[in-house]
Amino acid sequence: MPGVARATFTTSRLRRNRPITARSDKELSETVAPPLSHEGRAPDAARILILDYGSQYTQLIARRVREAGVYSEIRPHDLSASETAAFGASGVILSGGPESVFAERAPAVSDAVIGLGVPILGICYGMQALAAKLGGSVQPAEHREYGYAEVMVPVDSPLLGGLVPNGAPLRVWMSHGDRVEKLPAGFLPIAASANAPLAGMSDPNRHYYGLQFHPEVTHTDHGQAIIERFVHDICGCGSDWTSHNIIKEHIERVRAEVGDGQVLLGLSGGVDSSVVAALLHEAIGDQLVCVFVDNGLLRLNEGDQVMAVFQEHLGVNVIRVNAEAEFLDALAGVSDPEEKRKVIGRKFIDVFEREATRLDGIRWLAQGTIYPDVIESAGASTGKAHVIKSHHNVGGLPATMRLKLIEPLRDLFKDEVRKIGVELGLSKELVGRHPFPGPGLGVRILGEVKKEFADILRKADDIFISELRKYQLYDQVSQAFAVFLPVKSVGVMGDGRSYEYVVALRAVETVDFMTAHWAHLPYDLLDHVSRRIINEIAGISRVTYDISGKPPATIEWE
Repeated sequence: MPGVARATFTTSRLRRNRPITARSDKELSETVAPPLSHEGRAPDAARILILDYGSQYTQLIARRVREAGVYSEIRPHDLSASETAAFGASGVILSGGPESVFAERAPAVSDAVIGLGVPILGICYGMQALAAKLGGSVQPAEHREYGYAEVMVPVDSPLLGGLVPNGAPLRVWMSHGDRVEKLPAGFLPIAASANAPLAGMSDPNRHYYGLQFHPEVTHTDHGQAIIERFVHDICGCGSDWTSHNIIKEHIERVRAEVGDGQVLLGLSGGVDSSVVAALLHEAIGDQLVCVFVDNGLLRLNEGDQVMAVFQEHLGVNVIRVNAEAEFLDALAGVSDPEEKRKVIGRKFIDVFEREATRLDGIRWLAQGTIYPDVIESAGASTGKAHVIKSHHNVGGLPATMRLKLIEPLRDLFKDEVRKIGVELGLSKELVGRHPFPGPGLGVRILGEVKKEFADILRKADDIFISELRKYQLYDQVSQAFAVFLPVKSVGVMGDGRSYEYVVALRAVETVDFMTAHWAHLPYDLLDHVSRRIINEIAGISRVTYDISGKPPATIEWE
């Protein structure tokens, strides 16, 4: 078959000795992914319900709870009473949000939440909403608090007691314009700042707590300890949400859903699709078929590396499709970033569907959708978030494929995906790779995409990344890459004039990729990378370093 290389490997290092536990799953829709659910987890498994009031930090709350070894899900603040009760929460966290509780139609705490009879922690707006619900008073503050603040912890409490020495302030992160002026009956003050005398509250009898500051952000000292005290000490949750248990549960779920059907996976070589491949292979072995589309927009030698990695670690049936010419032809003359993304996405579907029709017995399509994809696309998460960006793997399948969709990582955060990847036998280097855009180098080549540009950029990017690794800085930055600029710059090569292209280097540090700072890389590293790129790659006469933060810039250039 022209353009297709098949590699079938039969020896796997992974053990397939997980017990199969049958359960009754609701069958997946043929074209639409199911909403997230705790269905399938043990009835007595601890779980925290996080109600989203619109905070930019809501995802961080969920991550911090899971880091404490407790499963959590984000749901909308107006979750129905039946869904609230059915969730089976061991505790509830009310997120922050941009609204004012005394504003018209302000989001409130529902009777269903109070009726659960489980511990509640309100954060920022969540504290104010809880106070207002239970008879307290909230008013606009004379002085707003945004950013760093210090709070005093005047009394011992299960939530904050003993975190700092007596008389020492707790350094926290505030973000509010309103404050609680009067506590509800039965509550005690447990924290105070200069601008918010009631910066924390506690009802020890009902196990209700409120914090005006954000313990989930890294700027708050002992923030993780506060979250752990709530979920472990106050809610009584154990630490069962571990990589081993995640793998066990997800394998059992896959086996129950798929049965004896064959599953098709589009393997990109990225972290998410690689971990999906490892998980599915562990669960169903030879029932998995992977298609790897080499679109000519990958990093240097990446296609060969993907095949080698999966030969060594998985023993999966991998179909490699060499489609560089098709993608470059489709991109000819296209320079608008969004149009390039659409062209690349459509071409991928065309190639993938073509290969899928050549396979017999395929009933399922697997995708590497993860929890942040769902949240950012405002899919089956809270339903309250604005759409930040559309993800190609959220929202169902092309109707022509007639396959059922399975998304094994749909309820996992990226850090959880990486951890289970390592436990499944993938190398730390593979699962620890920096993010790489779905359209690949197509959006790191500004303007029209040409093979010449892609070949130049591949080499420049490889030099940059290899030197970061040599300097032991690769894991210290969150994302690093090179960008090709389709402009020429005058230079001097030897004794002659040169007129060649420009490459920009980009490296950022971030916690959540919502905001980012440019990485302050050592000058000697940048000097060395620049000299290597110009000396070793024909066609480049100048190297620049991007020192823009996000905002106002985005991390990727396109």
